[in-house]
Amino acid sequence: MTRLTDSMALQLFHDAPLAELQQMAHAARCKIVPDNEATYLIMRIVSYTNICVADCKYCAFYRRPGDKEGYVLSTEQIFKKIDELIAKGGSLVAMEGGFNPALKIDHYENLFKQVRERYGDAIEIYGPTSVEVLFIARNSKIPLSQALERLKESGLRWIPGGGAEILTPEWRKKLSPKKYSVEQYMETMETAQKLGFGTTATMVIGFGEPFEARVEHLRRVRELQDKTNGFASFLCWTYQSANTALGGNVTPNEDYLRTMAVSRLYLDNIDRIRASILTQGEAGALALRFGADDFDIALEDEVTQKAGVQIEDNVEKVLTWVKKVGMKPTRRKSWHFPLKNRFVTL
Repeated sequence: MTRLTDSMALQLFHDAPLAELQQMAHAARCKIVPDNEATYLIMRIVSYTNICVADCKYCAFYRRPGDKEGYVLSTEQIFKKIDELIAKGGSLVAMEGGFNPALKIDHYENLFKQVRERYGDAIEIYGPTSVEVLFIARNSKIPLSQALERLKESGLRWIPGGGAEILTPEWRKKLSPKKYSVEQYMETMETAQKLGFGTTATMVIGFGEPFEARVEHLRRVRELQDKTNGFASFLCWTYQSANTALGGNVTPNEDYLRTMAVSRLYLDNIDRIRASILTQGEAGALALRFGADDFDIALEDEVTQKAGVQIEDNVEKVLTWVKKVGMKPTRRKSWHFPLKNRFVTL
């Protein structure tokens, strides 16, 4: 298949019948995984702090320093959440919070060392996100590479792509001007990949951005993947609007499915495309017929819950949704995805 150009991707967004797009994306998916196979893992997003100075308009979760609702979880509180996750068969804990100016690099080093010492390889730590790592480095007044190296020594292996939202200068300025530029974001991801971290790519849609902005975002991801082969997977989810300063409405699931299909076709160098059951609920299982081959079952995510998401943490119920669309769900280990990047030594 000829590699999609930006103009070809835009034509698919604007003009392709949804059924035709589904067939194309599913055919591309089936070149990598069997027709009815869908892998998954059980995970929990633990927000270690909600104190943040990024002031993102789309976020209902954060609290400014000094707010009476602000918090930093203790190590014991985090251990309790991880214990509950393991009891439900979980293997991945995402550690994500905010830009908390009170937390320096040593806070994160101590936390990850204690988690790794207590759980070993029974649990994988996923996070902080790339933008959080950049904030941690600057807040600690050390180079980014040094911050990443210290976090790696403390037991961290993965830097997820959260904080990307829409990777165009225009939309970063509209949504999160304090969350670093597109170039700084991409440089952080590339540096993490070169230092041996596993990384993932993400995109959030539904802010009112045009299809052109989504294609530009996908192009930046594909170009870096061409250079490093460091992204293990790509995940797209939808902006949740409740209780946010930005407001607006949640984009329809049909828009999500169309975007998932185009993402599978455009990102021809990323094998694993992940569906967001977290934000889409039962309708998200359909994405496994629109190019996605993997999904998470999340037991908690305060960020989206504060913005109106009702999380379904009943594992068997979610698996039933997946089976209804004709897929056979198979649980994977959190380190299941192969990383082809020559820099990665997990």
